[in-house]
Amino acid sequence: MTPTNKAFLQIHFCVLLWGFTAILGKVITLAALPLVWWRMLMVTAALALVPRVWRGLRAMPRRLLWAYAGIGVLVSLHWLTFYAAIKLSNASIGATCIALATVFTALVEPWLARSRFSRRDFMLGVAVLPGVALVVGGVPDGMRIGIVVGAVSALLVALFGSLNKRLVEHADPLTVTALELGAGTLALTLLAPVLPYVLPVLGDTNLLTLPSARDIGWLLVLALGCTLLPFALSLAALRHMSAFSAQLAVNLEPVYAIALAILLLGEQHELSLQFYLGVAIILIAVFIYPLLGKPRRGGHPEMLATAESKIVVD
Repeated sequence: MTPTNKAFLQIHFCVLLWGFTAILGKVITLAALPLVWWRMLMVTAALALVPRVWRGLRAMPRRLLWAYAGIGVLVSLHWLTFYAAIKLSNASIGATCIALATVFTALVEPWLARSRFSRRDFMLGVAVLPGVALVVGGVPDGMRIGIVVGAVSALLVALFGSLNKRLVEHADPLTVTALELGAGTLALTLLAPVLPYVLPVLGDTNLLTLPSARDIGWLLVLALGCTLLPFALSLAALRHMSAFSAQLAVNLEPVYAIALAILLLGEQHELSLQFYLGVAIILIAVFIYPLLGKPRRGGHPEMLATAESKIVVD
């Protein structure tokens, strides 16, 4: 097997693992806040065992350290709203909302990353609006709050992804991931007492509630199997494939997540044909987006383990 073919298999395996994050968010019985807090704490603790991370932190300028820490707060809020959306609706809806991150990125990146406004990107945002309308109309009334929270989660992806793009060349990605997740864990710890008043839809916000043995097992799978393992594999794969090819593969994440939700959770019985038609329109727009531009030869995983949509290329 050639290195390129091996890289394609690795990146698709990573995307499949990321697709499981939505399923695990539904399976784990913890509320959104303790779920995210435990996941971030586990990943941060695992990365703290890597000497390379500590070397990177010692060498990082203080101004840059604070910048990444601030981005980490956005990351934690993204994960919090992503899992809240799943708890308030289901895994399929959460995955569909995350597909909107590409659209939001197209609209906010010129502002945050100081790049030129693109008419093509604006048209992409317009193109998905019929799909969003169909998705909203195709879910039960009680699940629509999940769409709103999921859209906020996708917007947060666009915000911290664009900010990371401005800083991505300045530090080791493993160190950045540890710093952002560590800062995010601390931020959630400090915000936990006030979050019920700011976001009452979150449900239980008690971080002192210990997860059950079953939930601990699934949390370890989520933190190690669906975060750190694909992180390492994606780094290896990107050495042998273009950023354009990687982005096309990563765009499959919501497809995998929805397919897994149907197979494992039977969610097709909760949603209408109108919902899936809307999903198809959104995904078509997401897949067309990289095809409209020129393929880029280089690439780097800018978000890595810090989002459900893990790789954004420039």
